[in-house]
Amino acid sequence: MKTFSDSLRRFLFEHAPLRGEIVHLEATWQSVIERHDYPAILRDLMGELCAAAVLLAATLKLKGAMVLQIHGKGAVKLLVVECSGDLELRATAKWEGDLPQGTLQDLVGDGRFVITLDPKDGNQAYQGIVALEGESIAEMLQNYMTRSEQLETRLWLAADGRHAAGMLLQKLPGQSAGEDADAWERATQIADTLKPEELLNVPAAELVHLLYHEEDIRLFESQPVVFRCTCSRENVARMLRMLGRDEVDAIIAERGDVEVHCEFCNQRYVFDRVDVNAVFADIMAMAANKTLH
Repeated sequence: MKTFSDSLRRFLFEHAPLRGEIVHLEATWQSVIERHDYPAILRDLMGELCAAAVLLAATLKLKGAMVLQIHGKGAVKLLVVECSGDLELRATAKWEGDLPQGTLQDLVGDGRFVITLDPKDGNQAYQGIVALEGESIAEMLQNYMTRSEQLETRLWLAADGRHAAGMLLQKLPGQSAGEDADAWERATQIADTLKPEELLNVPAAELVHLLYHEEDIRLFESQPVVFRCTCSRENVARMLRMLGRDEVDAIIAERGDVEVHCEFCNQRYVFDRVDVNAVFADIMAMAANKTLH
């Protein structure tokens, strides 16, 4: 079995309006799942969602971040994956009880699938609703991309306890004279022969050759994908300021300190009374500084 670094590779069909991407996650994926004891069926769904998030974030060329959220009323309550335009990834999930074998819809029940594009620059985020139509994450996202972006898109996703991986094919708008009119149908039919173990274990360059050795393909340099959580003590302090002094003091009086747990990376932040005084002293100092100016 071959090993390879966490990466995304783009490829382009030279004589047809088609492009593709392949993502492989290993260390990044391990950083996601080592922090919680996820049931295998939920773990694999998370892996597929992680691979899909990287593929879509790269396709849309984001400046900020994409967040894929599945909220459910079944055994699975929440699945969240966030991927930045720099391909920095984090993910978490919540569930109750023993999870039954079945499709995503079986696990989520009456739920909703939301895509958020957050520019991270103070401008308003865009949200799109993904219909829970189809038996897999790939089917649901394919339907969404075809409707919202008006671009025919196909996804192949796979995950296990070691890797998560995915491939995306997209038909580009317009077609010039002399281009291969049957390329899209042929490319997707060939990709449908791809086995999950091949997607997980064969490096991108070899996979492209395996599938499309009869096509003229341009393969681009790989881009690294990493696990990175954006939580920090400063962000938690900002959240406490938003809660307000009275509410934070009430928590201190009841519990002795304020503890915040990041669901993504399992990091815990504890603020005692001295820490809280410092947090709100900063606000008073900033207010005084503004008054002086």
